Amino acid sequence: MALLRLAALGALGYAGYKYYEKSQRKNQAFAPGQAGGSNFSQVRDSGPHAMADKPSREWTAADETVDQSFPASDPPSNY
Repeated sequence: MALLRLAALGALGYAGYKYYEKSQRKNQAFAPGQAGGSNFSQVRDSGPHAMADKPSREWTAADETVDQSFPASDPPSNY
């Protein structure tokens, strides 16, 4: 019975730690070293090197063009 309680307490602790860790990630879109301090307009650099999560497929020229034009409202001219 004590082993079961210990396992339940460990699972609860692990869930709490994951929740805490998730709530501490403020700049989820930024790779380490990419966030720009206390600027109100946080915009990351373009390209897969500046992403927190690496792309799951090959990064194409169209992906790069769209990523470079992100804050703008106009579509890229070479798309």
